[in-house]
Amino acid sequence: MRLIGLVLALALAPLVAEAQPAEKLARIGYLSLGSAADTPKALLQGLRELGYVEGQNLVIEYRYTEGKAERLPDLAEELVSLKVDIIVAGGTPLPLAAKRATTTIPIVMTSAGDPVGSGLVASLAKPGGNVTGLSTFTRDLAAKRLQLLKEVVPVISRVAVLWNAANPYAVLNMRETEAAARTLGLQVQSVEVRGPDDIETGFSTAIRWRAGAFIVVDDPVTYLHRTRIADLAARNQLPAMYGFRQYAEAGGLMAFGTSLADLSRRAATYVDKILKGAKPADLPVEQPTQFEPVINAKTAKALKLTIPPSVLLRADQVIE
Repeated sequence: MRLIGLVLALALAPLVAEAQPAEKLARIGYLSLGSAADTPKALLQGLRELGYVEGQNLVIEYRYTEGKAERLPDLAEELVSLKVDIIVAGGTPLPLAAKRATTTIPIVMTSAGDPVGSGLVASLAKPGGNVTGLSTFTRDLAAKRLQLLKEVVPVISRVAVLWNAANPYAVLNMRETEAAARTLGLQVQSVEVRGPDDIETGFSTAIRWRAGAFIVVDDPVTYLHRTRIADLAARNQLPAMYGFRQYAEAGGLMAFGTSLADLSRRAATYVDKILKGAKPADLPVEQPTQFEPVINAKTAKALKLTIPPSVLLRADQVIE
C-alpha cells in the first residue's frame, strides 16, 4: 500500500504543481525627463524592501525624454499602450502628461510640487482620480530658503528668482517667495526661464538689475541644467539658493529642500498598495517629512563668503 501511495503521489505531483497559481508579474511604467543613466535607485530599493525584484516578479518599462520635454506626451501614450499596471513619474509635468494620456491606469507621482494647484488631484486628503503619491512642497518652504540665504549673505537687498511660469509649482513657489521677501524687507526680481536658451539671458537680467543673490525654483529645466546654472553663478559671483541637494552637489552654493531619494523610496509603498487592490482616489497625498540643508563650502570660498557657524551646524552635509 505504501508503494502504491508513493507512486500515486509522484504521478499527481506535476498536476498539483500546475494547479498552483503563478505569482503575478507586476508591470510598472517609469517616466523620466532624464536619460537611461538616471536609474531610480531609491525607488528600486523601496520596491525590493517590499518584495518586488526586477526580472523576477517585476517588469519596469523605462521611458526617458533625454531632457526634451516635448517628448512627454508621446512617451506617456506609449506606456498606456503597453497596458502597464501603474505609471510612476516625478515632478509635476510628468504625472500631468501621464494623466492626460489615461484616466484609468493608476499614476504614482514621486515629487510633484503643487498637485492640487496643477490639477493632478482634487485635494491632498482625497485625490479623487487615478493619481496619488508624494508632494515636495510645504507652505513655509520658500520663506525658509529666503531666510537661510539672508543669514549667509546678510547684506543683500535684492534677490532675483529664476523660475518657470509654465510650471504650476513654480508659480506657487514664486508667490510664496514674494510674500516672504516683503516680510524680510527684500526686493524680488522675477526672471523667467522656460527653456535652456533662457538661462544665460536670465543671468544677464539679474546682473543688470544689480541682484545681490538669486533663488532657483525647482523645475525640470533648472534641474537638468543645474551644473550650467551653478557655473554661471560662479562666473558672475552671485550666491544662490537651490531646492535640492543635487544642485549643491553640482556646484551651487546652498540648497534647502526635501530629500528626493526619501520621496522615491516612499513612492514604492503606493505602488505596493495599488498592486494589492487599493485605489489611488482613496490614498492621501503625502507631504515631505525629511529636509536637507546642504552647503557647498568650496563654492562659498570661491565667492569669498563666510558661512555662519549657526548655518553650518544645521547643515546635513557640507561639501568641501
